[in-house]
Amino acid sequence: MQLKYVGDMPLISKHGVGFDHTQPDKYKLLHAAVELLEALSYGASEITQHLYRAQDKDLSSQELMDIIKKYVSNLEAIFKSCDDKAHDLIHDQVNRVKANDEISEDEKTAWLENIKIMRAYYYQYIINKNAYEAALDILGNEIHDGGIKEVSAPMFKNYASVLNDLVGVLERRKAPIDSVIKIEQEPDGLVAKLIMTHS
Repeated sequence: MQLKYVGDMPLISKHGVGFDHTQPDKYKLLHAAVELLEALSYGASEITQHLYRAQDKDLSSQELMDIIKKYVSNLEAIFKSCDDKAHDLIHDQVNRVKANDEISEDEKTAWLENIKIMRAYYYQYIINKNAYEAALDILGNEIHDGGIKEVSAPMFKNYASVLNDLVGVLERRKAPIDSVIKIEQEPDGLVAKLIMTHS
């Protein structure tokens, strides 16, 4: 398995393939997620403020994978579940097309062929999504274990999007952590701050 950018969630029909721009490829967020993971993975500490300097260069797909492997012990199981999810998604689409009595046999054939063409795309999209979600879960653990109360990140390179997704992850924990995002203007530019209240 590898990580690589594919694009937005595909929308497949008898007419061809489109893309749902409201569901972007999570690969675009992985760089920011693993940088935050590296920044917050110091464990329990008496120090209340930690400084981490964001990298100027983008990480390669292999570098992203290597960093995620450092923190996610069950990565192979996660990737195996990707195979199952992609297979189930494709199988469900195929069955719905075959059961659709509103379209002709030629339209069914075209639709099924479009699904077949996008099979590898679906697999990669789901791999990227699951790797991102695994990184978010580990981030949630690091925040809990470290008793972290605030994370600040610049508003560029998708850090704010990752912090926004992290709010939901923290809320869904067995011991939920309340959090809110604030945007503040600082001398170096806009900063997103994730402020957490541990129970």
